[in-house]
This record gives sequence, C-alpha cells and structure tokens, in this order.
Amino acid sequence: MKKIVWFLLTLALVLSACGAPAATEAPVAEAPVATEAPAEVPAATEAPAAAEPFRVAVVMPSSTTDLAFGQSMYDALVRVQEEMGAENFEFVYSEGMFVVDDAAAAIRDYATQGYDLVIAHGSQYGSSLQEIAPDFPETSFAWGTTVDTFGLPNVFAYEALSQEGGYVNGVLAATLSTSKVVGVIGPIETGDAKLYVDGFKAGVLATDPAIQVNVNYIGSFSDVALASESATTQIAAGADVLTGSAQMVVGAIGKAEEANVLWFGTQSNQTSLAPTIVVANQVYHWEVMLNEMIGLIQGGTIGGQSFSADLANGGEVMEFNPDYPLSPEAQALADETIKGITDGTITITLP
Repeated sequence: MKKIVWFLLTLALVLSACGAPAATEAPVAEAPVATEAPAEVPAATEAPAAAEPFRVAVVMPSSTTDLAFGQSMYDALVRVQEEMGAENFEFVYSEGMFVVDDAAAAIRDYATQGYDLVIAHGSQYGSSLQEIAPDFPETSFAWGTTVDTFGLPNVFAYEALSQEGGYVNGVLAATLSTSKVVGVIGPIETGDAKLYVDGFKAGVLATDPAIQVNVNYIGSFSDVALASESATTQIAAGADVLTGSAQMVVGAIGKAEEANVLWFGTQSNQTSLAPTIVVANQVYHWEVMLNEMIGLIQGGTIGGQSFSADLANGGEVMEFNPDYPLSPEAQALADETIKGITDGTITITLP
C-alpha cells in the first residue's frame, strides 16, 4: 500500500513540473557586457512655439481692382506676402471706404483687434487717424500719401514722388502727339495726384514748349461719369494724348479708346483696360516702404518716420505696354529720361 501511495505522489510531482507555468513579470533583457557609461540623455523639453505671423489691416477708399490707387496697395501687400510667406504674413482689407466716418470706424476696429500695422490708405483719412492713433499707443499706424506723422510715435507716413513718372510720361506724350494738344484729367488738386499732373506737364513742356496742355480737375477721386465727360471735352478740343490720376480714370480711358487717343497711366498698370492705346504706366510699388516699416516695427520702432517712393528706390517703376509699337528712338528717350531723373542730371521744376 505504501508503495502505491509513494508511486502516486511521485507521479503528481512529475506532472506539476511539466504543466503551464504561473504568471510572471515581463522578462528583463539580458544585461549587456560592461561598457563605458552612455552619455546622459537630456530631459525632454517642449518644442518652441511657432512665431506669430505679422498682421496688417488696410482701409482704402476704392477697390482692390480699381487699376489705380487702391490696387497699387493691394498688389504691394500680395508681393510682401509672396516674399515673406503666407505663414509669416497675413493681411486683411476694407475697400470702398469713401465715407470717412465709416473708414474711421474700420481703422479703430482693426486697432482693437491687435493688428501689427493698420494702414489708412487715403489722404482723406488723416484727421481720423490723428484722433485714433493716440488711443492705441502700442499699435503701429501708417497713412498716405503724405509725409506728416502728426508728431506721433506710432504713426508712419508715406508718399509717392509721382512727378517723376509723370515727367517721363509727359516727355513721351510730347514726342508722340501730332495735334500738339494733350489733355489731363485730374481728381482733386492734392497729394500724389497733383504731383503727377504737375510732373506730366513739366515733361511735356520741357520736350516741346509749343504743345498746349489742358488740365481739368473734376473735383472727385471716384466719379467715373465726370472723368468720361472731361475726356470727351479734351478730345473735342483736339487732344490726341490723355492722362489722369485716381480710380475715376477708367471712364476717361474708355473714351480715349473709342477715339483712338493715346493714354498714359499712373498708380497701377492700366494696360489691360485698353491694350491698343495705353503707351506706358507709372506703377507704385509700395512694398518698398512696407518692408521698411515691417523691419522697424519688428525692431521696436512703431512710427514717427516718413517714406518716399521714387524711381531710384524702386517704389515707382515705369512699365511700358509691350503691345504698343513704341519706336526705338522714343523708348531710348524714355530710358534716358528715367536715368537722368534717378542720377540727378534732370531736375523737375514744379509750380
């Protein structure tokens, strides 16, 4: 009997040794052969926060597609964004702000939202900006066209020395006119519009003092119908070349195209409106000024300076219509005139 019991006990022990093992902790990796102590692994740190984009808001009296003053600023902002990258530069705009009180409300609203730079793109906004800027001492503002910062440390001012491109256009107008009568449709006798008109007239008379230059200020930046009427009157008076400034010129260009009268543009490139009659355009490249402002703001200077766009610094660029058959002699004259203005050998005398 004892032998049987002993046999059963022995058999149970054997079977328990061959059965499934009890649960254990995860196996530990075999210890490696002793080596030099590895360099200490630095503690994990948070990734640096991405830099905030530079944010600009602009208020303008006309549209971003006016082929004049408004579009010149919009196109410049697009160029800045292309240079800096959309992740580093953002901009918004309010267009059609002809009513100054509405523009002032938009300027104040943008300042409240914390934009890095708020641009009042119109000389009619000056008094509003003078009142608003002191309420937001940490916000940078800019306005034009002017050089007046009101003595405020957070206001930049910018202007276009548009008499330079006006002079070049005037030289070409005098060269191409056969009737010896040229017409100018101006908006209001102020700012870059007046500079352009005066420069154009100076270029015409410097080239041919016998030419009659008829200037008509219609008293509006935006009245297309009045600009059309003025152009019709100028053409009836014998003008075979016309020019003008501000967004209302689209009406004048239409009348010039109907009568096959040459046109010279300013502020933006207007060739697309009438490719057969537009000879050349002075185009504003505000990005030259904007890049300077952005650099100053990022360096801690948020205003108190003014900037001028001209042919020498690239803030103004003469763009010739490639489809207009300008003679080599006329093109050479235009190029010589641009060079003379930029190197100082040509002095533009304004009234």
